Amino acid sequence: MTASISIANPQRPKRVLLLASNPSVSEQTGWPIGFWLAELTHPYWELTEHGYEVTIASPDGGAIVPDAYSDPEDDSGYSADDLISLGFTHNPSTAALIEQTVPLADVDLDGFDAVFLAGGQAPMYTFVGDERVHRLVRDSLEAGKPTAVVCHATAVLLTATTSEGALLVGGKTWTGFADAEEAVADEAVGQRIQPFWIEEEARKLEGTNFIVNSPFRSFAVRDGNLITGQQQYSGAAAARLIIEALGV
Repeated sequence: MTASISIANPQRPKRVLLLASNPSVSEQTGWPIGFWLAELTHPYWELTEHGYEVTIASPDGGAIVPDAYSDPEDDSGYSADDLISLGFTHNPSTAALIEQTVPLADVDLDGFDAVFLAGGQAPMYTFVGDERVHRLVRDSLEAGKPTAVVCHATAVLLTATTSEGALLVGGKTWTGFADAEEAVADEAVGQRIQPFWIEEEARKLEGTNFIVNSPFRSFAVRDGNLITGQQQYSGAAAARLIIEALGV
């Protein structure tokens, strides 16, 4: 995938760190879980089309694996129409980016202009209590960098704090996977999928404004440098808000 839109300074393109989860296993369902493919590929496409450089990382580095339902070639057919993801996984140069991701330990945040956290089922386990992920979000926001968190990756915002110990989303308007969407997903598979629901937990927090839009429709919110997307259809919208925030 190559950039087709001119950028303000081609000698120094904007750089975005895109973080996705390492593989895990759901304690709720027993399924192998990972990141949601469209939440990585659609922002990647949007950003690179605008001339940005995107580095794909994961907390531990190495190969990352998408949730089965997000794979356009999965037997379920759930994401069969996701041609961007299909192209990404069939292009050797982009497929290689998820076969060997950069570990967070090797990331110098100073070298990036913005940060993007992709969601999926695994972040509900792998991002929530990982201090490396909390620190990335905190340091990015405190450095004044646009920081996007999408879908179930927003679970990290339920507990992530500032350097002073205040809730990062304190005084912020933000979004994440909605209870209504969880209910639809659970009904579709005949069991509860997630260990907790983000909207339900967010509404217990004081001093923050959690909002949602129509189920499974693109919806992203920017409050200062914090950018959040509701679910898997919101990745490109969140990426566009990064571009808006950076002004190019």
